[in-house]
Amino acid sequence: MSGPTHDPALYRDRDIVPIRRALVSVSDKAGLVVLATALIESGVEIVSTGGSAKAIAEAGLPVTEVGDVTGYPESLDGRVRTLHPVIHSGLLADLRLESHEKELESQGIAPFELVVSNLYPFVATIAAGVTGDAAIEQIDIGGPAMVRASAKNHANVAIVTSPERYPGLIEAVRAGGTSLAQRRTLAAEAFAHTAAYDAAVAAWFAENVGVPASTPAVEPAAEASEVADTFSFEANLKQVLRYGENSHQAAALYVRDNGTGIAQAEQLHGKEMSYNNFVDADAAVRAAWDFDEPAVAIIKHANPCGIAVALGAGDPIRSAHERAHACDPVSAFGGVIAANRTITLEAAESMVGIFTEVIVAPDFEPEAIELLSSKKNLRLLRLPADFARETTEFKQISGGLLVQSVDNYEAFNSDSWTLATGTEVDDATRADLEFAWRAVRSVKSNAILLAHDGASVGVGMGQVNRVDSCELAVTRAGERAAGSVAASDAFFPFADGLEVLLKAGVTAVVQPGGSIRDVEVIAAASAAGVTMYFTGERHFFH
Repeated sequence: MSGPTHDPALYRDRDIVPIRRALVSVSDKAGLVVLATALIESGVEIVSTGGSAKAIAEAGLPVTEVGDVTGYPESLDGRVRTLHPVIHSGLLADLRLESHEKELESQGIAPFELVVSNLYPFVATIAAGVTGDAAIEQIDIGGPAMVRASAKNHANVAIVTSPERYPGLIEAVRAGGTSLAQRRTLAAEAFAHTAAYDAAVAAWFAENVGVPASTPAVEPAAEASEVADTFSFEANLKQVLRYGENSHQAAALYVRDNGTGIAQAEQLHGKEMSYNNFVDADAAVRAAWDFDEPAVAIIKHANPCGIAVALGAGDPIRSAHERAHACDPVSAFGGVIAANRTITLEAAESMVGIFTEVIVAPDFEPEAIELLSSKKNLRLLRLPADFARETTEFKQISGGLLVQSVDNYEAFNSDSWTLATGTEVDDATRADLEFAWRAVRSVKSNAILLAHDGASVGVGMGQVNRVDSCELAVTRAGERAAGSVAASDAFFPFADGLEVLLKAGVTAVVQPGGSIRDVEVIAAASAAGVTMYFTGERHFFH
């Protein structure tokens, strides 16, 4: 059956919608009394259900029970509350249409301009170990129907699903009503809220009828039987971004309830994070957290401009930053910095004079925040206290997803390497080779990284052949290439790329090996008197 004919002549401006009547039914009651107080002070009638109505009444605020509106009491142990035509007509009436308005009047139904609702805590319930019928009772029915109805009718109704939105809502109510742009944003969040909820329920049912709900971290040599039949990823809208990679692309940030990464970082200062800021910040953290010792990575367009660990006395993060910055100061302009230790005032002093988009760290000293906040456009991100590396990653492709375990190959320690040619190197050179092998993991393939004294001195990344990557690394290193060591993320298919490094004065090389021309590559290193190790595993990063 088709919907009503929408005569444009009957449409009226519904940009600012004053709030006169609100339907409130929340499981998460954080901030509920504050919100209800503000609504009552603004002359809003509140209709509510169950525990929400009780909390509002106990605060001494007037509230109308849903049963008093519908003339039908809550029934079946609360399973049926808001599922009633009087409620849903008030939610779905499009008051841009005179026919809808007259129909409500003829039936004595008042519309709602605001719905505040979040759903039964199903995820928290099953996370606590609840199973069976007790878990099923936490599957909300009336809530999603109410949220989706309000979101569909966002031309007339504002739907709020998170207490985080209460301050903005209160401000809008006091200013005269919600704007269409605000209601659209809230509707998008509402649909994301119900979608994530349904995904959690579907995943639980899949798991409890014997079908794995989501893939575990896949081991490098996983058999097909070890990979789950379905993959589930649930996330909630946290922030609508100004745009995506480019200004003509829409973008948003979604977060997992149990996430502990960049998406959950606290922004301490600076303008709103962009899509590209998040991508680069995540890449920077990936690079810096590959090291146990104090380290700094500087990232531009998801590739390192420099990576270094601390050296010598003094503040370790200042040391690591200055050494990482020295690798490629030109490219570091407008980059993203990640440190794997607290940013001290001394470290901040080395960073503040350099144009930087984002600095991310586990913490910042108050004096460091004060100094860095003098740069109004510099974003400061503090990672969650329980920050943890991901174990599984996925990439969208047309029509589906690729899922894999993260590259956690731990053969950074050279004890497992094979000496392909030359003599065993001294401890300092060995440490540089291990550093280079760790650092090259963060460089997009084809990847070549030159290092000296625990710092990158030249990086060649993202080229379509390894010779060009070698040329780029050597060019960026300049005179520093002589005496450095080199790491290659994959084997040298021919000796030509290695020869570029040898000509520049590289003294030792680490690479996976495994090329059908390994003999030629080994011969070139041997002829130059350069030591070369094989790791037996590569570090591709696309």
